[in-house]
Order: sequence, then C-alpha cells, then structure tokens
Amino acid sequence: MCGILGFFDGKNSLTRDAARRAGAAMIRTLAHRGPDDEGIWQDSVAPVLLAHRRLSILDLSPLGHQPMESATGRYVITFNGEIYNFQELQKDLEKSGAKFRGRSDTEVMLAGFEQWGLNLTLQKLDGMFAFGLWDRMDRTLHLVRDRMGKKPLYVGWAGPTVTFASELKAFRKHPLFKPAVNRDALALYLRYACVPAPFSIYKGVWQLPAGCRMVLDTRKYAEGADFRPLMEPYWHHARVVEAAKYGAPVIGDEDAVKSFEALLKDCVRERMISDVPLGALLSGGLDSSVVVAMMQQQSARPVKTYTIGFKEKGFDEAGAARAVAKHLGTEHHEMYVGPKEALDVIPRLPDIYDEPFSDESQIPTYIVSQFARKEVTVALSGDGGDELLGGYVRHVEGDRMWRTIGWMPGFVRKGAGHAIRMIGPDTWSLLNPKSPRFGERLHKGAELLLAGGFDDIYMSLASRWSQPAKLVGRAQEMPIPLTDPEWKPQGLAFAEQLMYADALSYLPNDILVKVDRASMAVGLECRAPLLDYRLFEYAWRLPLRMKIRDGKGKWLLRQVLSHYMPAELYERPKQGFSVPVGTWLTGTLRDWAADLLDESKLKQQGYLNAPLISAEWKAFLKGRTHNSYRLWTVLMFQAWLQRWK
Repeated sequence: MCGILGFFDGKNSLTRDAARRAGAAMIRTLAHRGPDDEGIWQDSVAPVLLAHRRLSILDLSPLGHQPMESATGRYVITFNGEIYNFQELQKDLEKSGAKFRGRSDTEVMLAGFEQWGLNLTLQKLDGMFAFGLWDRMDRTLHLVRDRMGKKPLYVGWAGPTVTFASELKAFRKHPLFKPAVNRDALALYLRYACVPAPFSIYKGVWQLPAGCRMVLDTRKYAEGADFRPLMEPYWHHARVVEAAKYGAPVIGDEDAVKSFEALLKDCVRERMISDVPLGALLSGGLDSSVVVAMMQQQSARPVKTYTIGFKEKGFDEAGAARAVAKHLGTEHHEMYVGPKEALDVIPRLPDIYDEPFSDESQIPTYIVSQFARKEVTVALSGDGGDELLGGYVRHVEGDRMWRTIGWMPGFVRKGAGHAIRMIGPDTWSLLNPKSPRFGERLHKGAELLLAGGFDDIYMSLASRWSQPAKLVGRAQEMPIPLTDPEWKPQGLAFAEQLMYADALSYLPNDILVKVDRASMAVGLECRAPLLDYRLFEYAWRLPLRMKIRDGKGKWLLRQVLSHYMPAELYERPKQGFSVPVGTWLTGTLRDWAADLLDESKLKQQGYLNAPLISAEWKAFLKGRTHNSYRLWTVLMFQAWLQRWK
C-alpha cells in the first residue's frame, strides 16, 4: 500500500529541476501512506513526472522500488495497492517467456501490460489498486482505479498542468495549484456526509469513480488539440449486475452456500499473503467474524485480532468481539475509548481526510487502525458484506415497509408520515430506551411514507441534510452515478435497488474512504476479502431470498458462519461502528463545537447559511439530540475549512 502522484506539464511551465522539486515536495505529503521508501522518476523527453511512497508488503528488497519500468522500458508505473492473483498471472507470463527480477506484484503488472496490453490485463487483475501508467511509446498517461473503489485517485489541474495523486494534500504543494472551494461539491457533501466521486471539494479536481479509467493522449495536447481528458468505466456496475442476473443459474440453498464459502475462503487466503506481520480488525459482527474464522482455519498460529469499545451504553461491541475471538482461539487485543481519546483524534481529522468527511465512525476506525499498527502492518476487515448480501437495516425494513405501504393512496401515506413527524425523535426514543437512535430511525421511516418512489426513498435514507443547496450560497447539486439513469440496472426488486445504490455510492464514497484514510494515516494496509469483485458478481447471480430471508439480511453469510461458531455468538441486532456524538457534543466537545458554529464566524466565511445552522445548534443544546449527526457534518466542514483555508 502506497502513496502515488504524477503530473504532465504540457506547457513546460516549470523547468526540469523545478518540476523535480515540486514532485519531491508533493510526494512527501504522502509519507504516511508509504513510510519505507521514496522514488521520483522523470521522462527524458516528455514533461512527465511520476512519484511514489512505498509501504513495503511484498518483496521488501530494492527490487520492489517504484516508480518501476517494464522490462523493455516502454511502461513506467506508480502503483498503489495489491494484486492478489499476481502469482497465477506470473506463471502464465513465464510460460510466454517473461523473466522476473523480483517477487513484486508491480513487476507482474508491467509484464502483463507488455504481453497482453492494458485493456486485457485490467480484466485479469484481481485486487485493490490505483495507478498512473506512462506509455513512453504512445506518449499516453493512463490513470486507473480498481473495480470496487478501495484505493483513491484524484486528478485535476495545477495551472495548465494535469496532476494526479492519492490524496488532495499533494496538490497543494504544486506551485501552480490554486485551491478554491467547489460550492456544488459542498452541497453534495452536506447531503451525503462525504464528497462523492467524480467530484472533490476543490474546483478543477476530480476523483476517478470506482471501476473507471482515464487516458491522456499527450500527443494531441502537443498538436494544440482541445485537451479534455474523459473518465470512462472499464467495469460498469450496472452492466455487471444486469449480466449477472441475466445469466443467473437455478441453484439450491446447499449448493449456493457451498460455492460461496469456497470462494470467500479463497479470497481470504489470497489476502493473507504478506512478507510483514498480519492481523485482523474484529468488531464481533457477521462480516469480520467470518473473515477471522477463515483466517484462523488457514493459519498455523493464532491470528492477531484487534477491537475497540466504548464506555457509553449502547455503543460497545467489544464484549461480542471478545467472545468470538475466544471461540476461534485468536490472539485478541482490545482497548476502550472515551471522550478524551476522541478529542485527541478530532484535530487530526482534516489532515487525515483532506476534504470534508463526516461519517462519525471515522474516529473509532482511526483509533483501531492505530491500535493494530503497533503490532501488524496488514489487517483484514469485514467491509463490503452489507452491500453484498443485504446487511443494512434499510435493506430489510425499507423493503418490508414499502411492500406494506406502497399500495396505499398517496394522501394516506403522506398523512401518516406527517403524523409521525409531528412528534420529535427524542420523544419517540423514550418508547424504546434500548435503542438510542429509535426516534431518528422512526423519522426516517416517516420519510418513506412521504416519498413518491424509490429515488425519493433512497435519497431520504442517504441524506444528512435533505435540501443542502439551501445551506450553501450559489450552489446546486450536480449529478453523480447514483443519480444518473445510465448507472441504474433494470429488473431489480426494491431491496436489490437499495443494495445496488449502496454498493455504487455509499460503499466507495463513504465506507472505503473512511477505511483507506484512517488506516493509511498510520501506515496500515487494510484488506477486505468481501470486496473481491468475484464475490460481487457471484452474489448478484443469486436470488434475493439467499440474501434476505425470515426478516434478516445476510442469510448466505449466516449459513457459512454457522460452520465455524454457534449462532448465539453472531445472532444479535446489528449495531454498526457508531459513536456517541450527541453525548460528546454536550460534554467534552461542546466548547470546540460552539467555536466552529459561531454565527458571526459562519457569516464571515460566507459558505453556509449562518442563521439556519445557528438555530440547529441552539435546538440541539436544548435537548434535540437527534440532529447531532447533521451538526457533525457542518462541524467537519468547519474544521476542514479552518485547517486548509
């Protein structure tokens, strides 16, 4: 796992020496992603620079150094990620006469590009990756991001220079980059609690969406042609889902479970290949439990597992993780987190995430990554299972509720929705004290009643602020893949539409950003077996009843997990990796929040609707705790703005 960047200075705005100094300054901002080695490469003819920071995982020798040239010298790559099937690809390439100097997956990729070409090699790669590939023969720069979006890649303009990097902080070190807040992207952020691809918080900088590539033909630029690099999918989520469902075989429960277990076990085994210490992040939930179970079964010694817990009631899963670890026989480590530990992390969040990001579980994700990094360099996680197999409450309850109410006349549904919303979430929560967010979830349910169809429903479920453009002056919400009809597969059931929307947007834009930045901030490589694209394709070939059954999601995963542990260890309500933001904001974090939400400060900055936000903060302090998550979204923007402006 590494940090990468590069640029093409088509106008020769910088001298060769100045370009190298710029590249050196930029790549050092990514040292946390690759603390073991640094490399800078410049083309002898074209104004192209590639740079790399290395976290050594495979082939720790200098033979794994990057940027790396192919055997013939045609290709040069700066690569971030892991190719899990590189050993199989290497065997195929050796049969064709390829020779290898070292044992790195990077060298295998380059040999593949020379033997098969870029397009065919991309179809063969199984892994998580982002890379910049310079073709010296065709004078083209290729930028590519993996199918599921595990690894980040930004591309944009620094003056007339096309620049790319793993993180936005690198852009700011280019002498020609002029950072300016993209108000349209800010509106998207306030809705989704993250900036969704293809946008970034800066004007003139974009993210490559998952499964997409970009080609820059520098010869056309030299000829004076209009230079408009375009992003295009090489693995299109909607087409993959449609093809999987179209070719779905008739399969029984037993065969489905057996096939899924075998494939998942193979995915876990591949991700255990490492030349450095390896462990796992264990929450005690279904996903991480099955990953750890398969790791332990395939390991000759106890697997190192890591868990954190919270002292606040209703947010602690450490006990469940401890029970799972004891049953599986892992070498388990746990620590408890309180407001003090959170307060220590919060000032670092703008540096870790580079742009506004407000999934509250960013805090425990960073803390558990830091905790694990004391002993291991690679950790496996359970990310991806919810989107794959219907694991979120909305996949089960949303579908069930829509089947219950969808037949009702619109005026009846809307009347019921308005009636629920007349009573505040905090009052509703008194009816179910065991669930601290019961009232908030009930209000989300009311939004289903008020919705006109799937798009309205999903947007209400996914939104922090339902009308974010009203919060941001001179802004509009731009289309993203989630809202683009071209990215919508046909013929899906309601629950499947929810699962697909989460896999397309929530997973890569929120969950995977959270994990990548938090883990790489401490130099920890996080691998997720459930995010293997083969599992994605396989799961979509199966009928919905193999994912959601008897009012529960992840039916298939539950059947597999029953082979490794008793049901009482995993059959419990889904909790999620949440934190008690509301409690913290009324206590330890209150002064910090009050300063960032000061109405006069908001007005002076000129980005957000100061009176509206001030009213939300005052209502929160009076006991309206359900809006803490909306406020956290604003607070994370304010903290980012304070750090980077």
